[in-house]
Amino acid sequence: MTVAAESAASLVQSVDWLAIAPPTLTAAVALIVLVADLFVPEHRKPLLGGVAIAGLIAALITLVPLRGGGRSTFCLTTDAAACSYTVDRFALAIQLLVLGGALLTALLSLTGNRKLPMGEFWFLLLASAAGAALLPAARDLATLVVALEVASLPAFALVGLRRGDRLSAEAALKFFLSSVTATAVMLLGVSFVYAATGTLYLSRIAERLDQVPGQLDTLAKAGIALTLVGFAFKTAAAPFHFWVPDTYVGAPLPVAAYLSVVGKAVGFSGLILVTVVAFPAYGDVWGPVVAVIAALTMTVGNVAALRQPAGRARSAVRLLAWSSVAQAGYFLVPVAAAAYAGDKQIGSTVAYALMYAVVNLGAFAVAALVARTNPLNRVSDYRGLYARRPLVALAMAFFLLCLAGLPPGVIGLFAKVTVFSAAVDAGLGWLAVVMAVNVVIALAYYLRWTAILFRAPEGRQEPAAPGIRAGQAGQAVLEAPAALTVAIVMTAVVGIVLSVAPQLVLRFTDIGLF
Repeated sequence: MTVAAESAASLVQSVDWLAIAPPTLTAAVALIVLVADLFVPEHRKPLLGGVAIAGLIAALITLVPLRGGGRSTFCLTTDAAACSYTVDRFALAIQLLVLGGALLTALLSLTGNRKLPMGEFWFLLLASAAGAALLPAARDLATLVVALEVASLPAFALVGLRRGDRLSAEAALKFFLSSVTATAVMLLGVSFVYAATGTLYLSRIAERLDQVPGQLDTLAKAGIALTLVGFAFKTAAAPFHFWVPDTYVGAPLPVAAYLSVVGKAVGFSGLILVTVVAFPAYGDVWGPVVAVIAALTMTVGNVAALRQPAGRARSAVRLLAWSSVAQAGYFLVPVAAAAYAGDKQIGSTVAYALMYAVVNLGAFAVAALVARTNPLNRVSDYRGLYARRPLVALAMAFFLLCLAGLPPGVIGLFAKVTVFSAAVDAGLGWLAVVMAVNVVIALAYYLRWTAILFRAPEGRQEPAAPGIRAGQAGQAVLEAPAALTVAIVMTAVVGIVLSVAPQLVLRFTDIGLF
């Protein structure tokens, strides 16, 4: 009886509540918003947005005492190295990106949209952010899959949340069906990996793949390949990128911004964890595959973005969507390099992701402002923006130049150089050449859009939306809501700071993240 009691007691674990505070607090605030939505009258609904923003700020603050890393919880009592949740530098960097991205998305959403049920919107946004914050700290395949789905399922609803909008409903359906298919393929791969290794913990999988019996080798390789397919979809990597343009165009603009940054971070976090942490023994299998996918992704994205006509309806969002596909190809380069040169190359992906998150959210914030007077949001609608709102045009030009990797967007230039160096150091010279060619291709559409900002405005008069006043020469004057102004200023300031002191981000390339 005593032995049984001692055995049961050994299974009881103490939970490190501080370690799990960021995703837990975000999820708790999501539930508070959901319940409060039942009792708050319609004219008080904007208060829910304030609660959501306060919750995200609080979750970001909880990262401060965790900055040292080295904390784990939900571990096996028989093996302290086998833990389900670990806070290290990698997890902290991605959680900062995810929660910061969700906070900026919330600011973009405060402008209000009568077609969106705001209570459900804030709940879904926080729920998705909670799953996204959990994923980089997950260290077993079960937790990884659950976190991925918690981040993804609310995103489907967010895309189709706009009432009475056929385009939004179609985008949500395409996103949902393709994502569910990719998840099914990934789960099949996870089951194969479990069958070959007998464990779900990433650290133990890495050990046991070194000693896989010959008769299970093919099963393990198939499992690795199928698992990669699922995460390749989440990262919008070619040829699994087909859902991106229509989904971004059909989704509410803040949701498209969220998917372009937080959704991408979720996919790359999972991809990095399964390849670098769990499957290093099979680097000769996934390394070449990821390298080819990286080259294909950046090429498809840049060529498609280059072909976007400036006068097409919603061409601005569509161009940003194809740009995000191309950027995903750059993200994949250090992951492929890690198969040949070790996990230290992953720091380049994290540094690039942090840079991209800031400037891409800034570009979407400007797009949200322009959409207030030009609902079709064509690239041609940005013509003469400098004449109407000089500071907004300068901010947009800065964001585009950062994405292109040109001065004064120094952080974009340095981030691309670190990714390029990762490929060269790993002996992937051909991939470095492909990346260089694609960077040149991307300059064409980024600079073309930048030039449009400073061209003389056309003489025609656009129909003014409600609440928009007309300026001189019939040009609509952009009246930015306070929250939208804060989002643009925040991203511009952070981008400038990182360009002045790029070491704040680039230091991740020189330290071990795991």
